[in-house]
Amino acid sequence: MAPNPAHTALWPAPHASEAVDATVHVPGSKSVTNRALVLAALASEPGWLRRPLRSRDTLLMAEALRAMGVEIEETVSSSSTGGAGNPERAGEAWRVLPDGLRGPATVDVGNAGTVMRFLPPLAALADGPVRFDGDPRSYERPLNGVIDALRVLGARIDDDGRGSLPMTVHGGGALDGGPVEIDASSSSQFVSALLLSGPRFNQGVEVRHIGSSLPSLPHIRMTVDMLRAVGAQVDTPESGGEPNVWRVTPGALLGRDLTIEPDLSNAQPFLAAALVTGGRVLIPDWPARTTQPGDRLREIFTEMGGCCELADYGLVLTGSGSIHGIDVDLGDVGELTPGIAAVAALADSPSTLRGVSHLRLHETDRLAALTKEINELGGDVTETADGLHIRPRRLHGGIFHTYDDHRMATAGAIIGLAVEGVQIENVATTAKTMPDFPELWTGMLGA
Repeated sequence: MAPNPAHTALWPAPHASEAVDATVHVPGSKSVTNRALVLAALASEPGWLRRPLRSRDTLLMAEALRAMGVEIEETVSSSSTGGAGNPERAGEAWRVLPDGLRGPATVDVGNAGTVMRFLPPLAALADGPVRFDGDPRSYERPLNGVIDALRVLGARIDDDGRGSLPMTVHGGGALDGGPVEIDASSSSQFVSALLLSGPRFNQGVEVRHIGSSLPSLPHIRMTVDMLRAVGAQVDTPESGGEPNVWRVTPGALLGRDLTIEPDLSNAQPFLAAALVTGGRVLIPDWPARTTQPGDRLREIFTEMGGCCELADYGLVLTGSGSIHGIDVDLGDVGELTPGIAAVAALADSPSTLRGVSHLRLHETDRLAALTKEINELGGDVTETADGLHIRPRRLHGGIFHTYDDHRMATAGAIIGLAVEGVQIENVATTAKTMPDFPELWTGMLGA
């Protein structure tokens, strides 16, 4: 079979000849959209998602839920205003009509961690078997935390002992639930997956993390906040519970009318552009309060030389013309690592990025990929046990490979702003979370 041309084409990363001055409307959050879809599918009444992200990962989630018997109607209203996402789609809304979860069904997870981990607990509640399959890389991503936990809670799963895809969940229409111990040190999504469906388990669920440090805690806080917003009772370590223990009480979930926040992690390359070019970028509708990990960009990019101003209309980042190295623990915000590494490669002093050993299990081994690609442009990056050490060097043009990883593609684009001749292999992979990235990027530069 011939390779997909989109996967082999080289995209010349635009080089910035002057400081950027732009307003960029960032599409909705993937993390919020996919959690909202799951909760709406489990609700006892219809719900609305407004300004949802339309990307490969969210469309995979929607199609998977449809396959399991959930009706999702898509509408676009020309009268709606606002700009959290693409202005042309600002009035888009999805109406979710839960009508029981059914099998037999087949779910394509692509390479979406939220789909492959959040939906097996729903499948255990379905009336019939649900088969899960996906991209070749999805077979390599850990799923044992969810599989083993569901078996303890009463589910029957055929995975041929792999602890990974492909697999079949034999839904029995209900699940006992109760207490379960898991090691979620490779992905906080193992915890979120069980919490999201926990209200529908007969006994609810008590999830106890027994492994080493837990990555991406803000994503678990996002899950808890969204559960509480639809009426679930959740006890957490932060609310006075035991450390590393989350409890969800069984009960009905409410249908809500939810407007999806802009994806703050996807705002990263645009904010980085202001830092790299000494320019100014406004991201409209940046929330004053959020559980999204991307909100930490305000702190990190300020330390690296930028100036952030959060106002009612959004976030403005202004670059100073200088980029400083940083020593930072990114354990809670690992998804920001590729973009921060790209900026650090252009800094005036070394950087150490720590706490992100779990990135070796993401869409690709992000630590190895960043090291290889930046070094092949003349950089000096070394892997550590739990991260990267980056010594800035004068970089040159070349091909920046993405490994079908959207955040690798945007990292290469950031470097391309300052380094002429950078070509991104398979920029189309950004469609995983940001389908219009090339157009947004060139539009930011005034092209």
